[in-house]
Amino acid sequence: MAHSFSVTYRSRTFLAVTIAALGFAISWYLLHHGWYALDHLFDTREYNRDARLILNKGETPYLNFKLEYPPLSIPLFLLPRLLGASTFPQYQHIFQLMMCACGMVSVALAAYILSTSRVSTRRVVFGVIVLAATPLMLGAVLLSRFDLFPTMLTIGALTAIYTDRNRTGFALLALGTAAKAYPAVIVPIAFVYVWRTLSRREALVCLSVFAAIVLACFLPFAIIAPKGLWWAIHGQESRPPQIESLVSAIFLAAHQLIGTHLSTYFTHQSDNIDGHPAMQAAGYISIVQAVALVLIWLAYAGGAATKQRLMFAATAAVCAFIVFDRVLSPQYLIWLAPMVAVLTGRRGVMAVVMLGVAMGLTQIWYPTHFEQLKLFQPLESWAVVARDLLLVALCMTTAWPDATVRRSLPWLGRGRGRRRMPAVEAG
Repeated sequence: MAHSFSVTYRSRTFLAVTIAALGFAISWYLLHHGWYALDHLFDTREYNRDARLILNKGETPYLNFKLEYPPLSIPLFLLPRLLGASTFPQYQHIFQLMMCACGMVSVALAAYILSTSRVSTRRVVFGVIVLAATPLMLGAVLLSRFDLFPTMLTIGALTAIYTDRNRTGFALLALGTAAKAYPAVIVPIAFVYVWRTLSRREALVCLSVFAAIVLACFLPFAIIAPKGLWWAIHGQESRPPQIESLVSAIFLAAHQLIGTHLSTYFTHQSDNIDGHPAMQAAGYISIVQAVALVLIWLAYAGGAATKQRLMFAATAAVCAFIVFDRVLSPQYLIWLAPMVAVLTGRRGVMAVVMLGVAMGLTQIWYPTHFEQLKLFQPLESWAVVARDLLLVALCMTTAWPDATVRRSLPWLGRGRGRRRMPAVEAG
């Protein structure tokens, strides 16, 4: 009986992984047709230019030219040219194949986690459908951005930790951080999980693995081009609010409701809201981002170190990093897709629906109506506001601690008059 049960779950997992990956590939193919093919806002032009500067002119990133991405993005930009691409169409084609492969691996890993979570088959089917349809839900922005690479590394890290390969998980988190920075917000959660489930020594070893790999990726450029590398890091924390960010959504709503004056200007490869009030608000939102992350980390540390709570807390941390950032580009939502898809229970289903709607709202203005957004047209402006508010709700849904954690954390303001347990037990 037990053997039959094991075989059934193995078969279900194999089917889930296979269908998710193949479904993603089909959706990727469909992105090249119909109105999806109208997207001509290609970041790959910038990647191709950087690769030419390095390979053809021998220039060094951060030293001879500005690069706003972390160091592990560089080999990714070089690879299409190293594989023989000599023209931009060839470069774009190879790059898209690389990203499709990253996406297939990402959804396959997410399907594996979901299927082995012992949830119902109906829930697995629902998750697999969402994973397979992710490209169509978000749109052609995926074709020319490298975000699927750190997405693959991040869900790979969570899969490794989920299957008790903790050092591998921290190594993948380090590589993800060296590619796009955001996986670093998961590290405190993973550290607490390993400490609680294994030992303090193992948690410190895992943290050392993470630190060593990050240092190996950043140190060479810190030595040869410290100013350029600092610009890439600090520049993200001092930039104005990008037009799709939560801060900009507030200004867009005010413009539509009471007619406040707005203008934009282009810097850091993005369109941004201009003016001193916008810059001040961007400073405040950075503080909110930091506070939100700390609260999520503390809430996780205050409860049981279960795999389910690990996934919810990791998703909440990434969501907080995204929604309270100065930039909220459409492709950032792909970071969340495989993580949200594996969340279980009613909150997991709610999170999937919220993210799906947020992706759909993004396609109202991006890419074909982005110019209308820059002109502050009502439909596109309200779509940004609705999308960003949904992401705030998604963050709260995934971050909200369960009842036992709320009772143990007095700063949540719950249960002061109800709690009858001694202080020692509450800890």
